[in-house]
Amino acid sequence: MITVPQTKTSEEKAKSLDTLTLDVQGMKCAGCVKAVERQINQYPGVISSTVNLITAVALVEYKTGKVKPENLAQKLTLGGFPSEVRTLAQEQDWQKIKETQQQAEEKLQIYQLASAVILLIFSTIGHLHHLGIHYLHPLTNIWFHWALATLALLIPGREILLNGWQGLWHRQPNMNSLIGIGTVSAYLASCVALVFPNLGWECFFDEPVMLLGFIFLGRVLESRARNKASEALSGLLSLRPPWARIIGKERENQDDGLKIPSNQVKPQEWVRVLEGEKFPVDGKIIRGETSVDESMLTGESIPVFKSEGDLVSAGTINVGGVVVVETTQSGLKTVLSQIISMVEEAQTRKAPVQKLADTVSGYFAYGIMTIALITFIFWYSWGTRVWSNILWELDSSALILSLKLAIDVLVIACPCALGLATPTAILVGTGVGAGQGLLIKGGDVLEQAQNLDMIVFDKTGTLTEGNLQLTEIVNFNQDDFSDSQLLQIAASLEINSNHPLAQALLRTAKSQQLEFLSTENICNYPSRGIRGDVDGNKNYYCGSESWLEEKGIVLDTKIKEHSTQLQTQGNTVIYLVQDDQPLALFAFADKLRPQAQTTINRLQEMGLNVVLLSGDQENVVRAIASKLSINTYYGGVLPQEKGELIRQLKQEYPEQVIAMVGDGVNDAPAMGEADFAIAMPQGSEIAVKTASVVLTRNKLSDIITAIKLSRQTLNKIKQNLFWALSYNLITIPIAAGILLPQYHILLNPATAGGFMALSSIIVVTNSLQLKKWTVDDK
Repeated sequence: MITVPQTKTSEEKAKSLDTLTLDVQGMKCAGCVKAVERQINQYPGVISSTVNLITAVALVEYKTGKVKPENLAQKLTLGGFPSEVRTLAQEQDWQKIKETQQQAEEKLQIYQLASAVILLIFSTIGHLHHLGIHYLHPLTNIWFHWALATLALLIPGREILLNGWQGLWHRQPNMNSLIGIGTVSAYLASCVALVFPNLGWECFFDEPVMLLGFIFLGRVLESRARNKASEALSGLLSLRPPWARIIGKERENQDDGLKIPSNQVKPQEWVRVLEGEKFPVDGKIIRGETSVDESMLTGESIPVFKSEGDLVSAGTINVGGVVVVETTQSGLKTVLSQIISMVEEAQTRKAPVQKLADTVSGYFAYGIMTIALITFIFWYSWGTRVWSNILWELDSSALILSLKLAIDVLVIACPCALGLATPTAILVGTGVGAGQGLLIKGGDVLEQAQNLDMIVFDKTGTLTEGNLQLTEIVNFNQDDFSDSQLLQIAASLEINSNHPLAQALLRTAKSQQLEFLSTENICNYPSRGIRGDVDGNKNYYCGSESWLEEKGIVLDTKIKEHSTQLQTQGNTVIYLVQDDQPLALFAFADKLRPQAQTTINRLQEMGLNVVLLSGDQENVVRAIASKLSINTYYGGVLPQEKGELIRQLKQEYPEQVIAMVGDGVNDAPAMGEADFAIAMPQGSEIAVKTASVVLTRNKLSDIITAIKLSRQTLNKIKQNLFWALSYNLITIPIAAGILLPQYHILLNPATAGGFMALSSIIVVTNSLQLKKWTVDDK
């Protein structure tokens, strides 16, 4: 009763909100992500946004009718981040658009790197005269090195300077701002020294050239590592066939078909699929028979035989023969497209552990510029006077040394590593999961899996196969009714019911070719029973013992004993009664899934408290719990009571993180109340939407995989964040000269830039190690 107003409120809220996807370019570091999020969230009508640095995607939630997506994209573009609204038409071609952008970015990076390397080679050649190679003496001219530095800033460094300046102009400094300030400061100081030699300053035109060379080398390597991290999503996208061959219904045998984009196929249109082709739509086979490779959905390598009436999914492969399919869903509504959307959304959602990094990233650039300024002031006004021998040993001036140290601070700081720590791990982790039949819905899910203490299982369709079979009919009135007549009456009552027990009755009646009788005054009591008149005879009841007792119908002791005996064997029991006279008992059984026992055992070995929850009769639930060695179980729990039971468990165990595993609409309230929810394959739409993790293969052991992979991915995130924070905490003081007085350790700007580039590469490479993970890893 409590759930009704809550559902209504959530539906009204959903109707008042809308979402859009923006493809955002120009993001280089965590500071850029923070800047994009800030610009989006400040836009009137926007509720929230999440931005992914790796996939370059922003997901925006806003009040319906309050935001014009094109205007929001334009605002970001003017703010230094070129953006486009992803339309429904573009969604299908998203892979091609991204590949084009990626190729253009790679070409630019290679061009920048090549230019920087050429300039770096000339700069290095200019110093070979120290080795006695005097015919290169013209290349040692200081004006030659000035020209090299100028070209380095104007050609490969142009994008960095412009992007960094835009960040400063919009009061959103980023990594390029820090690099730009550092290189320009070195360049301008060297220019002053060149024009006014009497000042005695040192010219270090080589530093901008070398610094940019290291920066671009690092970015090329980092970009390639990022692309490897996103291979899983690209692999899913490549499964989506771009074309479909539609045929006319009247001329199916003569028609060769018309090729059109697969996202333009409409429901009920016929599509011909040749042997070896991928099915372009979700649909039903209406002509022919074949074998279908469904490994991309189920993980099973053995093709499945399909004939007329069987369903097929887009992206699966027709390996048997030519078939004609009637379309049920196409484009973005196919199962494959929904999986892709879920994976992409998951890769955008952040883990709570990322909050620290986000907080640091928001102020990182300002903090580094402040530290650089303090470093310059300290060494120029005080440090070089206290340790005056340093200037003599380095053959430098106070101004140049102070400037070099400040530049070191600017370029060694790495907001990129902070920005890549979480998204790269989530990207790889969710990609690995998708390849193993798991849809993990984002970084926020991972932290819950890390601390999981209790896992609650629904019984029917989760631990069992969900295919109830009528196993026995106990006839209490054999003089007046045959077993077939009793089945006919019960099936006629249940003809419009979707309850699993009703469906089992209907399947049995149809298999015996029984005709359904006319019914009147049907009154359904969900999950408990049904009452009505059949074939002119009044007051038939078909339902559970507890419901019959509510109706004042008392069963005698012998009937109850027989029922209890069947229930202790794992059978579910319902009764057929007319007025207050019991006519029959129907017993149903459902097989346990093949991996149920081993999965429960392994979960218990992992230290999890396993609980069984079911709407079935308590004796039946007790029997199943006993078979599976589950100590805690709850039977006879109605759908509306399942959510309340999870709340009670959370109150009873306030410090424990509780997971719920289910598949049906009746499990959704409990899944919504749980801290962590897992939806089984072929689960209801609402169960899938509520779930934290969705299993796409019919393997119960994938629950183990989901929990272990979630934990491993979160561990990678923590490792990355630890590295990124430790790197900055250690290298920034070194760059500021903390080791200079005692150990005479001084980094030059080029070396500092190399360390910065290496930091990002280490984070991405560490995330890529997840690709080697297997479920047997601890």
